[in-house]
This record gives sequence, structure tokens and C-alpha cells, in this order.
Amino acid sequence: MSTRGSKVERNSVSDQPHEIKYEAHKEGTSKQAVKDAKKEVGNQRRNIEKKV
Repeated sequence: MSTRGSKVERNSVSDQPHEIKYEAHKEGTSKQAVKDAKKEVGNQRRNIEKKV
């Protein structure tokens, strides 16, 4: 049986446009800033939020 939105997915930000847009909106910044932070610190959501 599969579960939707596993914890692994909740802890990371993928390269999908809707996830980048969501994170940018949530943090009140641009999509480019999220992409730059993701390049610098990896795809862990908490690290991106600290960087942005």
C-alpha cells in the first residue's frame, strides 16, 4: 500500500516548478532566490528556508 506525500518528500524541495513557486511564496522571496539557495545548500527544505 502506498502513502501519499511521504516524509522524505516533505523534507526536500524538488526541481518541479510548482514546488519552487510554493517555497518562494511561503518565504516571501523570488523563485530565483530559492533556486540559488537550493544550488548552494542542497534540496533539504529546512536548509533552503534558513538560506533564503
